[in-house]
Amino acid sequence: MADVDVDQIADWLGRAKDVISEQRAYLTELDSAIGDADHGSNLSRGFTAVVDKLASSTPETISGVLKSSGMTLVSTVGGASGPLYGTMLLRMAGAAGDTATITPERLAAALRAGLDGVVARGKAELGDKTMVDALGPAVSAFEQSIADGKDASAAAEAGAAAAAAGRDATKPLIARKGRASYLGERSAGHLDPGAASVTLLLGALAAALSER
Repeated sequence: MADVDVDQIADWLGRAKDVISEQRAYLTELDSAIGDADHGSNLSRGFTAVVDKLASSTPETISGVLKSSGMTLVSTVGGASGPLYGTMLLRMAGAAGDTATITPERLAAALRAGLDGVVARGKAELGDKTMVDALGPAVSAFEQSIADGKDASAAAEAGAAAAAAGRDATKPLIARKGRASYLGERSAGHLDPGAASVTLLLGALAAALSER
């Protein structure tokens, strides 16, 4: 299976910035129902800063790109999403290794490390109505695809589909973490905005890895 290179990882983050900016109003609308109504604007600002930083100084390694991006998100995005997404990318950087290319297996391990970082930072589990409900299934699907002999592009497609299913499954849930948990049963009937943005992120990864 073909390795994943640093340009594809940078392309992923650029595509994430584009789709999050395009869907900013949608993410904010979701957040207005059960949160602070700023998820879309916060993430759009953060990923725009990520792309600007990479454009001005592009690291030569995958870990460098991910570390720079994670630190940028932590420093520019307010609320919970900045630390959570930033932690995800920083943990991925640590697992990716200081190289310009990584194997699909190593990318799977990096995604797992990112998920573990989000879980540790947010203290959330599957079923809590958070971004973990999309990210957890996505990482598992990616890993399973690689174990089945699929390439990184196919694994990312599987991950994106699993993220979308996880996102949709948050609608009937009662939030147990974050601002939405204050609403109790009133949080049911709404998609979780974090799960929605994770789905956009995984879709961007699939698109970046399909372009070789």
